Formats: sequence, structure tokens, C-alpha cells
Amino acid sequence: MAFGGRQIQVLIAGLVVILDQAVKVAVRSQMDLYESITVIPGVLSLTRVHNTGAAFGMLNGADFPYKPLVVGLIATAALSGLAMYAATLDASQRLSRLGLALIIGGAAGNLIDRIASGYVLDFVDAYYGNWHFWAFNVADAAISVGVGLMILDILGVGRPRVSRAV
Repeated sequence: MAFGGRQIQVLIAGLVVILDQAVKVAVRSQMDLYESITVIPGVLSLTRVHNTGAAFGMLNGADFPYKPLVVGLIATAALSGLAMYAATLDASQRLSRLGLALIIGGAAGNLIDRIASGYVLDFVDAYYGNWHFWAFNVADAAISVGVGLMILDILGVGRPRVSRAV
């Protein structure tokens, strides 16, 4: 049996999870909570933070009963929906399939954190002056790139142009 498109999607998603979790293991073992290491002064630091909320820290400051369970169930439902959608994509939709593989791998990596720790470990701190982007991790970067690829596919980038009869 040949190694086909679906297997490649699963492989890519799996590699994202492995890379994400390996980097998080390194950060957990080398950095304390809120410890920061400057990488590029004035632009980029590695700063360990824990996100107990949803994407981009939404609900991070909110505290309500069973919050880790509720956020985890929502993430699980979203991941399941993405996997079902991925299964419907045609083989010709290469950018969308790659994008979804990255998104699914990233979502799974963050879900592992939520289940194991009750929070997602973020550590990439991009900033300029006093303005800081939300801290993120490898999984978040994969999700962002995946969304970008899906947008490019929707816009028709990379597809052969077919002339239309007028």
C-alpha cells in the first residue's frame, strides 16, 4: 500500500505534537514560571507563562468552577470537528490539507497540556517597547501557519489557472 495523502496528514500532525511537547519539556526543565531570557533585545524573549484560558489568553483571568474541564471539553470538540472536516477534503486541496494537519497537530499539542497540567505552556514573547503580542508556543505557531495555508487555498493560490470561456 502506498503512503498517501491522509497518512501524510497524520504524520505531519504527529510531528507537530512531538516537536511541541519536546520543546515544552525543555522549557519546563530549564525555566521557572515568569522567568525570561532575552533572545533579541527589544523584540523577542523566551518567557515561561501558563495559559489557563483559551486562544490568545481569552478567559485566562476568569475563574469559574470546572474551568479546566470546560476549556478542555471545548478544545476536544473543536479538535474532533477539525478532524472530521479534514477527512472530507479532496486530494487536490493540498494547501488546505497541509494547513489542517498543522492546525490539528497544534490543537492536539495544546490539548495534551490542558489535560496533563490544567494549562497550556507558552514561552515565545514577541514585543516592541511596552507592547507585547500574546505569548505563544510551537503548537500555536503551527496553528497560525495552518490557518494561513487554508486562506491561501481559499484564495486559489497554488492552483493551476484554467481559462474560462466567455
